[in-house]
Amino acid sequence: MKSKRKTAARRVLPLALLPWALIAPAHAQSTKEATDLPAVVVTAPEQRSLTVPSAGAAREEIRQTPGAVDVVPAEQWEKTEARTLKDVLDFTPGVFAQPKWGEDARLSIRGSGLSRNFHMRGIHMYQDGVPVNQSDGSSDFQEIDPTAFAYTEVYKGGNALRYGANSLGGAINLVSPTGHDARPFAGTVGFGTENHRVLQASTGGVKGVVDGFFTVSSLDRDGFRDHSGGDSIRAAANAGWRINADAETRFYVNVADIQQDIPGSLTKDAALTTPRTANATNIRQHYQRNIESYRLANKTTLRFGPTTLEAGGYAVSKHLIHPIFQVLDYHYYDFGGFGRIVDERDIAGHENRLTVGVTVSGGWVDNTMYTNNNGHKGGLRSQSKDRSLNTVAYLDNSFDVTPDVSLIGGLQAVRAVRKRVDEYPDNSDTSGRNVYTFVNPKVGAIWRAGRTWEVFGNVSQSGEAPTFSELNFTNTVLSDTEAQHATTFEIGTRGEHAGISWDVAFYRSWIENEFQYFDLGGGNYSVTNADETIHQGIEAGIAFDVAEGIYRRGANPDSIRFKAAYTFSDFRFDDDASWGDNELPGAPRHFIRMEALYQSPDGYFAGPNVEWVPEAYYVDNANTFETNGYALLGFRAGFDATEQVSFFVDARNLTDEKYIASASVAATANANSALFEPGDGRSVFAGMKLKW
Repeated sequence: MKSKRKTAARRVLPLALLPWALIAPAHAQSTKEATDLPAVVVTAPEQRSLTVPSAGAAREEIRQTPGAVDVVPAEQWEKTEARTLKDVLDFTPGVFAQPKWGEDARLSIRGSGLSRNFHMRGIHMYQDGVPVNQSDGSSDFQEIDPTAFAYTEVYKGGNALRYGANSLGGAINLVSPTGHDARPFAGTVGFGTENHRVLQASTGGVKGVVDGFFTVSSLDRDGFRDHSGGDSIRAAANAGWRINADAETRFYVNVADIQQDIPGSLTKDAALTTPRTANATNIRQHYQRNIESYRLANKTTLRFGPTTLEAGGYAVSKHLIHPIFQVLDYHYYDFGGFGRIVDERDIAGHENRLTVGVTVSGGWVDNTMYTNNNGHKGGLRSQSKDRSLNTVAYLDNSFDVTPDVSLIGGLQAVRAVRKRVDEYPDNSDTSGRNVYTFVNPKVGAIWRAGRTWEVFGNVSQSGEAPTFSELNFTNTVLSDTEAQHATTFEIGTRGEHAGISWDVAFYRSWIENEFQYFDLGGGNYSVTNADETIHQGIEAGIAFDVAEGIYRRGANPDSIRFKAAYTFSDFRFDDDASWGDNELPGAPRHFIRMEALYQSPDGYFAGPNVEWVPEAYYVDNANTFETNGYALLGFRAGFDATEQVSFFVDARNLTDEKYIASASVAATANANSALFEPGDGRSVFAGMKLKW
């Protein structure tokens, strides 16, 4: 049964932000960015906004990073269904993003949060360089609307030191359009299988020294599976004031209201034979995840000759009503501030780029849990206030030994506090306080072997404090879960030559105390630390024209563009007392995405795409039970009817393959283990985009 919004007023709540539309008439039209892998040499356009770099300027940043980084422009996903971060990151090698239900997805980079099939951990999320994660490090990315961003930066592993991130997976930075990029009006209307309906509209522009952008979207879907329907309203706005040529401040507002039913996990047999069914307990107890969130942030940029200062802060209020094994009623309050100095100057005739930064984040969760009476609150079962406080200081320096060789060194210091105050009225006291400290170094190098390509390598360390999910899920007191530590080696190359773009990296991580989540059923999990584990893999992306000038020749010919992303993941225990050298469960060894797209200068495009997992992967440490391999065939097409109106179609799983999209893990699994979440069957989504 589909969730219903509690009041009709919530559907128009974000419209209170519409005053940004008043500055729409004086707008600047954005230029199209490349949709394939980034070339090394890019001339960044003049920056119309100091606080929000263009995608071209973001690509130039890649030259300063001795590791795997990607910039994904909106053009890559804007003419697709674009419901979750999977749609944004599908062609980013090293990223494993799989749909679950509604706008939720499972997201992992290099095996981060490998065994965790709910919420997200091990990746730092940012919006325009401002932290998005909750203060304990976890995150809910259903609140993120892919249609609200101009491009996305992906910094894998230790390459995220630019933002002070200290996690195994690295960081994802979602970058907003500004009034400089906006049209007076743009919108999308879309319909699809399972009663899927999307409405989205945006506006913005520039008036004098002020610019603004506003977008709002509504998404409704009955869902492929029983009890998987949901609806959401998400809105985002920002307004910038260019104080002078070297100073700008920008304010951000984000609002989300999400109502979502949860179908739950099934046995493998049920997932592959009756994938539309939901877990019986989920239906009976009306499992849901309902979120209301409000976010206010500021970022200010000041230039002093070769030195740039970025500073800002944010505050978040979020309410989660989450009927699962109990009804979780959580109120989150998070806040933080950051400062970052980037100094670029010559030292003894050599270019040098120094980044120094500090981020402080904190907050608390009013954590109450009740008996689940068919989706409604029963008696109070627990009550606490969970507090987090984190201080991160970091520096990163790039020095050009020669014009073609840069040496990079970095260091990060972290102090994280987790504290629980028990407020439940009984005779026990489960209060506690844990403190975690880390010092994480990094060294690397870049060799610009040619004008348009380069070779890179680095060695880095990371350290991650437990989130409250690691500390509290099945523990009666604040547990002594150990922090996770990793040392990662990486080497690779990226660039463009003779019409071929590529991005290839090999990495190996030695991990101590890797967090493992074991599914106990009904929304319950146990958490433990593994001893020593190894994550290693290959991340490879390529793009090139298969054919050119098929029907149209000349300076602007038509073409068939092929692109592919391949991720090889070898994650395993390292001489573990219980599991030996078994494979770690939770992710496929091979994950492949390919597309061949015909593109006409007259505005037509069409072509097939494939998602391929050729081998099953294990769902238990004992390596006794696994998923299944699969191959999904899709097709995209569209055309520009006029300069203002375009149409597109996004068809997925055309062969109606029954497959497992994601899975939870257990110590030992069997045929009766309900760990598997089936993927959607055949679906078709059609949309119309408008712009003036």
